[in-house]
Amino acid sequence: MQQELEIIKQKVINCTKCDLCKTRTNSVPGKGNFHSDVIFVGEAPGRNEDEKGEPFVGVAGTKLSIALDEAGISRESVYITNIVKCRPPKNRVPNTNERNTCQEYLKQEI
Repeated sequence: MQQELEIIKQKVINCTKCDLCKTRTNSVPGKGNFHSDVIFVGEAPGRNEDEKGEPFVGVAGTKLSIALDEAGISRESVYITNIVKCRPPKNRVPNTNERNTCQEYLKQEI
């Protein structure tokens, strides 16, 4: 399974299937425990995620980490990803084409 996750990650990193690849700093593949029964799926990466290439590392990620800690769950024990793997310009909502283009990656992650 870990090898499958690495293949998905590399596909996301190298993806040029939609125009978001032209404006991103980094694509943002999912991260965490691929065998987890718990998966958190956000809409799209924000500025911090785009800079670091990791999901939920900005304000929302901090809130998620706090909530997980309060529930006694380690962040490393869950899987975290987004519907769209690249940040839309000006943090706009991803359009239908962008969501559909990334849909196969999400299905593979799930």
